[in-house]
Amino acid sequence: MTTAFLFPGQGAQVVGMGADVASAYPAAAGIFEKANDVLGFDLRKVCFEGPAETLNTTTMSQPAIFTTSAALLEVIRTEPAMSGLVPQITAGLSMGEYTALYAAGLISFEDGLRLVHKRGEAMQAAADATRGAMVSVMGLDEEKVRVLCREAAQGDLLEPVNFNCPGQIVVSGTVASCERVMELAPQHGALKAIRLEVAGAFHTAMMAGAADALRRALSACQIGEPGEIKTLANIDAEYYPSAASIVEGLARQLTSPILWARCMQRLLAEGVDGLYEIGPNRVLTGLMKRIDRKAKVVNLSTADSIEALLKGV
Repeated sequence: MTTAFLFPGQGAQVVGMGADVASAYPAAAGIFEKANDVLGFDLRKVCFEGPAETLNTTTMSQPAIFTTSAALLEVIRTEPAMSGLVPQITAGLSMGEYTALYAAGLISFEDGLRLVHKRGEAMQAAADATRGAMVSVMGLDEEKVRVLCREAAQGDLLEPVNFNCPGQIVVSGTVASCERVMELAPQHGALKAIRLEVAGAFHTAMMAGAADALRRALSACQIGEPGEIKTLANIDAEYYPSAASIVEGLARQLTSPILWARCMQRLLAEGVDGLYEIGPNRVLTGLMKRIDRKAKVVNLSTADSIEALLKGV
């Protein structure tokens, strides 16, 4: 069996995430304690108690998801009955790629947490300096979404940026162009066009300032050379070949499309038959159902889900 660990990105957060796991497993509780020490504020309380408006901010949700995912991963690593559950491949959706690199042993927990915190701050700053938005378009293929974007742009920045699964593509650009997408989408045959609750036009040139800031932060971190565990990059659905490519890939990620569906299709084509989503919620499990209905993903997002897996080991 070839095993891949998958990690969610921004949008997977939910108040209460990680609380049951930390209560049931001291190893998970220790990850939240470590996160509080690294960041210098009570991230654990925000994860466990909210409020939602705080947890949902770009600056808070990214370190919160990273830490919750790492806490779940720590249980997998430390429970004796799960000692055989080791990935050959890791992948993460957008911000989840940092957790994937941590799971592959290529960055430390401390550096990963600091990076996603810095990433969130840099993205918020870039969003504050521009007027951007994102819209999820349902029911259209890639070519039809590109046609829709060309019509709705009217000289503004607007482009498809998140290829999550067939029939679900997120477009990103100026506020005005995103408003036009929502107006025009039904005329192009879209089932829905929903504006996302995000701060700006992520994964476009409007995030160039954030990418520069992140590149500087990455240069100060120790990143290992890829070894036995391979990590799949969002920007091109290729495995990272070197530490230098990881720095470039993570920086480019902020201004480039996220090719999640292509990443998953590659894993399936290569015969990966052990897929585990590790992190809050069930976002990646849901996306996989639309990428390939036959593919099974084991979702590990709660203490109950871990207990269910332990009973089957």
